Amino acid sequence: METLEYQIEINAEPEKVWTVLWSDISYRQWTSAFTEGSFYVGTWEEDSIMKFFDPENNGMYSRVLKNDPNKEMIFLHLGEIFDGIEAPQDWGDATESYLLEETEDGTKLTAKIKSSEEFKGFFEDKFPNALQNVKHLSENQL
Repeated sequence: METLEYQIEINAEPEKVWTVLWSDISYRQWTSAFTEGSFYVGTWEEDSIMKFFDPENNGMYSRVLKNDPNKEMIFLHLGEIFDGIEAPQDWGDATESYLLEETEDGTKLTAKIKSSEEFKGFFEDKFPNALQNVKHLSENQL
């Protein structure tokens, strides 16, 4: 596992960035950088299972390890979903975390992904665009 880290400065308060990251409508917008039509099913409560889908009902499922509102969200990826069917994977500590730090000008958002080599190129290609989407939504939505 390799830890990939991406950061972006956003001219909006952490509460606004948090809402953009995890509310249904804006989540669909910023994650379009990964797959157009992405959505989730579940709640962001700690220890709950979240399912992340593309429009064809394929994706992955994860356990929410930490949800500290407006500060930190961490989930552990557990497996893939094919045609709506869960397929557990042995990905070890494949975590994805989002840390929001209040700054003088707004928020520094840091995303850290523990990834296997097979997904590294995908994340390096897509994550910067996804964070730009978060920045745009956070700075321009009412």
